[in-house]
Order: sequence, then C-alpha cells, then structure tokens
Amino acid sequence: MAQAVQASIGDSEFDRDTAVTLRTPGVYDTRLSAGWTIAHAVNGGYLLAVAGRALGDALPHPDPFTTSAHFVSASTPGPAVIRTQTVRTGRTLSTGQASLFQYDEDGTEVERIRVLATYGDLNDLTDEVRTSATPPAISPYEQCFGSADAPDPEFAEKWAILGRLDIRLDPNTIGWAVGAPSGKGEVRGWFGLADGRDADPLSLLLTVDAMPPTSFDLGLKGWTPTVELTTHIRCRPAPGPLGVAISTRNLAGGFLEEDAEIWDSRGRLVAQSRQLAKAPR
Repeated sequence: MAQAVQASIGDSEFDRDTAVTLRTPGVYDTRLSAGWTIAHAVNGGYLLAVAGRALGDALPHPDPFTTSAHFVSASTPGPAVIRTQTVRTGRTLSTGQASLFQYDEDGTEVERIRVLATYGDLNDLTDEVRTSATPPAISPYEQCFGSADAPDPEFAEKWAILGRLDIRLDPNTIGWAVGAPSGKGEVRGWFGLADGRDADPLSLLLTVDAMPPTSFDLGLKGWTPTVELTTHIRCRPAPGPLGVAISTRNLAGGFLEEDAEIWDSRGRLVAQSRQLAKAPR
C-alpha cells in the first residue's frame, strides 16, 4: 500500500506541495503544484525541495548537508515520480541520489532533475564557529519592497510563486524594477513563506533559488534557467525572516553564476549556494 511521507512542519502550503508518497522502496509519487511556477515553468528550488523530501525519507539521516542538482529539462505542473538510490550510509552521514521524472504525451518518462546529496543530522553539529563571513547589509524589513509594490502588475501575474512567498527586496538593489539596473548583479532582501511557516533545512533548498535573478540587476530581462545548483546547509535556522544576498561576478558565453548566502534571525550563516544559469536571451 502506498504510504504518504509526513511533512516536517505543520500543514503549510509548502509542506503539502512538497509531499511525496512511497510507492515501492526507493520510488515516490508526487504532484508538482502550479503555485510554484515562473511563466509556466516550475521553480528549481521548489523542485529541489521535493526531491530533498524523498531523499530525507529514503536515507537514514534527516537533514540535507549538501546537494548538487542538475536540471535536465523544464518541469511543468502535474504528476511526477522520484526514483532514489542509496549510495552509501555511515554513522554520521549518508549519500544518495534522486531523479525526478515526468511523462511526455506518449507516456515516456522524461527526467527533469537529478540530485546527488549527502544527509546528516544538524542537531549533532558542534557549536564551534570560525568565520570571516558577515551578515549582508539589508535595509530594515519595513523599508523593503514586496511584490505588491511592483510597478508592473503583470510581473506578479507571471510569477505565481510570489503568492507563496513573503519577499521584501532591499531598495538599494531593485533599480531594475523601475528601469534603472545598477549593473552590479546584486539582489538582497528578506525571505519567508507567505503562510508564516518557519524555515527549516528542507525549505532552505527552496530559498536559495526563489529570489529574483541577478540578471535583472545586469539589465537583462526574461527567464534565467538554472543548469546546476549546489547548496550547503550549515545549521538549522532560527525562526524569523531570512536575510538573503545573491551576487553575480561573471557573465560570459551566455552563462552566469549566482552565489547566494542565507542568514537567519540570529545572524548565523545557515545556507550557501552557487548555481550556473543561462543568461536571458
């Protein structure tokens, strides 16, 4: 009998929409929600969280420590199947891979995303921290701008995912929204889920790929599809809004990188990521 994998925190929209159901050992069914799309394509961070949910059930350790995701083809809302494989299990860490498939018109399975990940237990980490990293300079929450403030109402309509998120962008990095991009390739702001669900390690996989792309601040418009995304989860986030800083230093050959840092309300670096993406045409 199929068995639903229980959500980790409450009955939030994120938990419902990332739910997976165990079909047979290592194989999970899911349904990708249209609520997490950008111009009809399913957001990559949401896809990673869905695959991460399946891996968290398949592996003996609960929390993603590092994930490397390759986006093979664009996903669409609807049914999908996730096939997982355990690569190795140890006392403190376990490694596995997951591939998410959908079906084309003739019923053939098409791979959408392939993830290689190592999981552990964040509760077992030591308290020692040696770092030169400092939280990003983000304007106070009440001085930042949300999607309701966008000058172009069609922007929010095309980004269905914005209805699931509580994003407040730093006014110093949203010149692109009024036709005056800085050219620096920077986006900063506060991030949360619209229904108030607190962040956890799984939702951080969404956070690293849910802000507007830095290509906007470079003066480029249009879809910026992710090719590969590597994420490191450093500790369990404290409740409250997350501070997010994303930057791009190099656009060449039609591709750009995005480096992201996620900071929690206690001023701790809770996640880092780097992705390679195609620049808008």
